[in-house]
Amino acid sequence: MFKKVLIANRGAIACRIIRTLKRMGIGSVAIFSDADAGSLHVRDADEAVRIGPGPAQESYLRADAILGAARATGAEAIHPGYGFLSENAAFAEACAAAGIVFIGPTPENMRAFGLKHTARALAQEAGAPLAPGTDLLTDASAAIDAAARIGYPVILKATAGGGGIGMRVCENADDVRAGFEAVARLAAGNFSDSGVFLERFVRRARHIEVQVFGDGAGNVVALGERDCSLQRRNQKVIEETPAPNLSEKSRAALIGAALKLMRAANYRSAGTVEFLYDSERDDFFFLEVNTRLQVEHGVTEQVTGVDLVEWMVRGAAGDYAFLQSKRSAPKGAAMQARIYAEDPGQDFRPSAGVLNDVRFAPDARIETWVEAGVEISAFYDPMIAKLIVTAPDRSAAVKALQRALDATHLNGVETNVAWLRDVARSAPFVTGDVSTQSLREIEQSPQGVRVLSGGPATTVQDYPGRLGHWDVGVPPSGPMDSRAFRIGNALLGNDEGAPGLEITAMGPILKFQQDIRVCLAGAAFDASLDGEAIKTYEPFDVQAGQTLRIGRIKGAGLRGYLLFAGGIDAPKYLGSASCFTLGGFGGHAGRALAAGDVLRFASESSAKHTYLPVDAQPLLSKQWNIRVLAGPHAAPDFFTPEDVETILSAEWRVHYNSNRTGVRLIGPKPQWARRDGGEAGLHPSNIHDNAYAIGAVDFTGDMPIILGPDGPSLGGFVCPFTIIAADLWKIGQLAPGDSLRFELVNDATAFESMNALDASIAHLAPLSDTSVAASISRDPILRESDAKGAAPRVVYRRQGDDNVLVEYGPIVLDLELRLRIHALMLELQRRALPGVIDLTPGVRSLQVHFDPRVMTQSKVIASLREAEAALGDLGHFETPSRIVHLPLSWDDPAIHDTIEKYMRSVRDDAPWTPSNIEFIRRVNGLESIEDVRRTVFDASYLVLGL
Repeated sequence: MFKKVLIANRGAIACRIIRTLKRMGIGSVAIFSDADAGSLHVRDADEAVRIGPGPAQESYLRADAILGAARATGAEAIHPGYGFLSENAAFAEACAAAGIVFIGPTPENMRAFGLKHTARALAQEAGAPLAPGTDLLTDASAAIDAAARIGYPVILKATAGGGGIGMRVCENADDVRAGFEAVARLAAGNFSDSGVFLERFVRRARHIEVQVFGDGAGNVVALGERDCSLQRRNQKVIEETPAPNLSEKSRAALIGAALKLMRAANYRSAGTVEFLYDSERDDFFFLEVNTRLQVEHGVTEQVTGVDLVEWMVRGAAGDYAFLQSKRSAPKGAAMQARIYAEDPGQDFRPSAGVLNDVRFAPDARIETWVEAGVEISAFYDPMIAKLIVTAPDRSAAVKALQRALDATHLNGVETNVAWLRDVARSAPFVTGDVSTQSLREIEQSPQGVRVLSGGPATTVQDYPGRLGHWDVGVPPSGPMDSRAFRIGNALLGNDEGAPGLEITAMGPILKFQQDIRVCLAGAAFDASLDGEAIKTYEPFDVQAGQTLRIGRIKGAGLRGYLLFAGGIDAPKYLGSASCFTLGGFGGHAGRALAAGDVLRFASESSAKHTYLPVDAQPLLSKQWNIRVLAGPHAAPDFFTPEDVETILSAEWRVHYNSNRTGVRLIGPKPQWARRDGGEAGLHPSNIHDNAYAIGAVDFTGDMPIILGPDGPSLGGFVCPFTIIAADLWKIGQLAPGDSLRFELVNDATAFESMNALDASIAHLAPLSDTSVAASISRDPILRESDAKGAAPRVVYRRQGDDNVLVEYGPIVLDLELRLRIHALMLELQRRALPGVIDLTPGVRSLQVHFDPRVMTQSKVIASLREAEAALGDLGHFETPSRIVHLPLSWDDPAIHDTIEKYMRSVRDDAPWTPSNIEFIRRVNGLESIEDVRRTVFDASYLVLGL
């Protein structure tokens, strides 16, 4: 037996072969193109070899490269799977010449059956029934004469064709005249063989094939038949065994004819004899032989218990003993549905993109090469999975297939799953009264909305976004203007978090494929439905076939929201449907909407829509007042008292380079209370890494940035103020050029404002005044305690109204402080405090993100002090650790591009421009760039923060 086999294929069949090889104890070698680097077959194989770029001609069809990979890895045999080089006699001969076993039929078998007209001659010699037809035809005139003898309708076929390519049905002489040159030209272009012949065409034909296996010495067995009649453009869609509504007499005759032909040809390995069955006459004719494993081989395996891949491998190694073993008759019924990345609503156009949700039926046999995050390229056949079910009889198998398709969900690219559900419930399929024309009778019922144009930045978001992952750097995302988003959902009777669309500056063009009620919220856009103007905050009905155009923004604000009754049916990634474009996950395929996308809707809300009073609509402006709380950093440690007053009194302008990660502001520069950042860096704004809060006013150097919902979770810059939760929605409407002022408020006002906002949205009522008369503190420190024994000094800092930042000791790097932070985090996790959303550690700090509706700030402080007291002396503290090996990229061109972009759009005088590596060399006093590289690559790193 072989020790190692190379799979000269990709996708589902490669994964299928690898599984069998593993079970047999044989090593597997996968080949892959650049487009398939993320395919499951690359991961599943024992070894993987890059074979070339994406196009098949430069990768999977390169016999020399494949043989080179086999020699380089020591593979003794090659399994070709199906497609590509699987029926290429020259490749099989090249394998033999290289001393590598080709797992499959002989080159003679391939040549004999590779051309349809020679296969037809062999079938005639073997006594297989043939449809009235011709040998190769020389021109259209000869074809017209032959068609007259046979009788219309006829079908023109390319002799080297396959997969439905090079076939044309002709009803009369004009069709033959027009079709002959077209078929010849198509055949020459696709198969380098322009040979054409002609056969009688059966209108209600069935496609039935017999699975055979031979030893090359005349011993051939049949493993039953399969019905493959359900086809679209001559491509199989659903296959099953046994063939339905077939008499035992005809079944036996089909199998007998197949065995006689293949025995006469001394056929070797797996193969399939295909017949055209005329159910009206209970008659059949030979079509062709496929000298390879078929896509649908799995249904035969399910009812026979035979592993055809194992048989092929054993046979190629010279072991055909299994052919002599007694086999039980096939049991039960099996069906296979082919799942394609194609859009049935666009005439089954192939779809490309990233699958961001992959859920297959758990009780079906699934052969696939994809998982969530895999990219479907445009280079290959769009089949992404085969779904196979097995049951005691056909009726049960039909129900099993329907259930399995219902339980299958794929998102990110368009697939034919919804269409397959319709096919599996169609009358022809359920009754078994199928033909190759049956699928023409199944009408499409497209649902959802089709994106004709996505606009510059339209994404799927939900409220409150992706919470609970701040400690690993995953931002919440969600709508930047959550107030408008929540109101829009409330107007439709949705849950306030139902996924909808966020639109920035200019919107999409959407073609609706079903009736639904929708609502625009947020900033006013130039929007129209089939030319009729649409108003903001007024729900309206859309009918299937109508087009909604959302143009540019009108007046103040920057973002709008399109909400749908029931919400968008978007997969949840880490608990949320919100799109984080920088991370490439969530929403629709992890990106902004693009032309060709289709959005589906969840079940509609049963609640009626509500009217929103004009005075309850959020007031948008070009001059904003945004309320903040002091902290976590302020005077006198970081800023001067004058700096604090300047920040609060200045009129800031919104920088054009602003987005969901942060809103940059233009205004006065601080004087700073210190010369530099000490250990943390050159600029006085630098500090050791600590966690940020959404809405923190973060000074990255001299320029403040309001951190947005897609911003960083950790950073090394000071934040003197944080926007209160009730005003966070305003940052979503800050447009370039807008002006704003910060208003300092107290904790009580922040808390009451949040409650007032919630009540306003819940009741669709005007927002009540929430100013609370109390002293307003500029001190960000909520509580502190001095060092005592082994316990360091602890400072509890305010970071908005829903975060508290705990800091240990002086502003120095200290491993003991980092370990104590870790111990505190573990203790808080153990206590499982209600309302705590995230615990995010920094170098010497821990940020506690909590929901003020559930747990007040004072209770958080009290709980933190209790947890601190419980830590005690950590002299013997132990915590698990691990060693991680990561690749490093050195002086990547992408870094140069990023620095150049920063210099053009933000500032050109940062100390680390124009070369960050030269900056590192300079500040560390190293002699050369090579010294920097050697230091970086030779070091082991202790990770203190994310």
